[in-house]
Amino acid sequence: MATAKQPTTRRKTTPAKPEPAPCPDCDGTGEHTETVRVGARKGRATDDHQTALCLTCWGTGQTPD
Repeated sequence: MATAKQPTTRRKTTPAKPEPAPCPDCDGTGEHTETVRVGARKGRATDDHQTALCLTCWGTGQTPD
């Protein structure tokens, strides 16, 4: 005994989510880079750099909601 063929149903696709805009403070990197300064009075700049987390987006690189 053959079974009746089921009709096929179409798959529902969800629209793609738009990508959030990059953070305006860190330009989407999630970090800030600052030059290390040495010395109490003159504050001589060195070739070294220090990175810190962006406080606006908390390191995600995306515009905060």
